[in-house]
Amino acid sequence: MIARRQMLLGSAYRLFYENPVHIVRGEDVWLYDADGQKYLDMYNNVPHVGHCHPQVVAAICDQVSTLNTHTRYLHENVLAFAEQLTAKFPADLDTAMFCCSGSEANELALRIASAVSGNKGLIVTDYAYHGNTRATYEISTSDIAAGEIPGYVVTVPAPDTYRGRYRGDDAADRYAAHVVDAIELLKQRGYKPAAFVVDTIMSSSGIVSPPPGYFHKVAGIIRRAGGLFIADEVQPGFGRTGRNFWGFEADDLVPDIVTLGKPMGNGHPLAAVVTRRDLIESFGKNAQYFNTFGGNPVSSAAGLAVLDIIERENLQRNALDVGKFIIDGLERLAENHDCIGDVRGSGLFLAVELVMDREARTPATELAGQVVENLRERGVLTGTIGPDSNILKVRSPMTLSTNDAEYFLAALKDSL
Repeated sequence: MIARRQMLLGSAYRLFYENPVHIVRGEDVWLYDADGQKYLDMYNNVPHVGHCHPQVVAAICDQVSTLNTHTRYLHENVLAFAEQLTAKFPADLDTAMFCCSGSEANELALRIASAVSGNKGLIVTDYAYHGNTRATYEISTSDIAAGEIPGYVVTVPAPDTYRGRYRGDDAADRYAAHVVDAIELLKQRGYKPAAFVVDTIMSSSGIVSPPPGYFHKVAGIIRRAGGLFIADEVQPGFGRTGRNFWGFEADDLVPDIVTLGKPMGNGHPLAAVVTRRDLIESFGKNAQYFNTFGGNPVSSAAGLAVLDIIERENLQRNALDVGKFIIDGLERLAENHDCIGDVRGSGLFLAVELVMDREARTPATELAGQVVENLRERGVLTGTIGPDSNILKVRSPMTLSTNDAEYFLAALKDSL
């Protein structure tokens, strides 16, 4: 299979693990390979309410057996979904536009920001990921080579208070000051800012917990300069952090534009931009938007099912409780394993930063890779993130139980 894949798909694709896993089935938080071996999925946030949730499967099957078409015809599903989705947001964010992936959502958000502001400049954090279209690749600083970053894109340091530049009480102010510098650099290059774009949990940067007030300060800076604040909620959204339904709520902020993706359809391609009505009206004066598959009846049925399951199964609270259980277990492990330098995150989106030296906070990149391989051998799937790939990413489906969490913690203890 590996040889066929290489021949048919090419070398740009990547596989996980030294000995790749051949997954053939999924159920709830478990994945099964071709030999019947089961693995606890601590990596995948796409099956938000669990792999192959029966209610989502039924919603998709029922609708696809009746009708699937696009949004240039009237259909109840997309309207019901837009109503229920926007009801989860602050009142000002009252309009939804649908697409198929987080990349598309961020691409559309950039179009809106440029059209409304009349500007082109973009500011993003270091080592961010926002998509795989050309425009989103140009602001995905975790992927793009430095020489490919266009002049209208400027990066600022991710507000990391563990290994970052600033760690004191004034960290929010000092990190926000880099946005002021970025606006000035854009000006020198002949651009004005259209937007500051940020993944509100900064997953690719290592699941960074910004110092309180950082987003508020940045929003004020970018708005005074004529730009918009775009919150990329593709990964932290839909209750994943436990404390809030959206990542931006941790800083009591109302963004100008919010982008959504991955977990919305529990694996069915579905994404959205949610924003203010006045921004859409301004954008729509000189532009039309159509997406052949965005917001189709089947996708909307999947989205409606996911929202219902999150509420009915109380998954946001489950994420908070089980996440706290995991954090407590990780902190106990840290008492006996000096390589655990930091445990952070919230709900079921956590980071375990491995270091060679706790005082120097030197990244333990090789060790982290070995731990991921060892966890796989013990029936747990996870991965590493961050600029130095030394951070274990703990990001399971939202249905993870404390028993599942104990299985993970035991496997991690053995691996360490």
